[in-house]
Amino acid sequence: MKNQMKEMNCCLTLVCHHSLEERLIDHLLEHPEWVRGFTMFKMEGGSQKEALSSMIEQVRGRSQRVALQTVMNLDDAHALVAHLKREENNPEMNYWITPVIEFGRLI
Repeated sequence: MKNQMKEMNCCLTLVCHHSLEERLIDHLLEHPEWVRGFTMFKMEGGSQKEALSSMIEQVRGRSQRVALQTVMNLDDAHALVAHLKREENNPEMNYWITPVIEFGRLI
């Protein structure tokens, strides 16, 4: 039987406080069955519900955040989000899933 590749039909974006960066990366690396690779970038963010932990964050009104994006299969994205909700259950981690019309490499 031929090994079928899963459809890469969504982009999962995970955003967390910078202090949680390594924990989130560890979760992604521990699940190669769901996540084949990811892109990470640093950003700043704020919301009315966010607890700003340091004095600098409180003065600036925003915190340092990290965003990780991975193009993946929608079922796998739901499985990963469910896993993170069980293992982390942290309001400092946010996510959203968007559709991907096409995904590939320029080779």
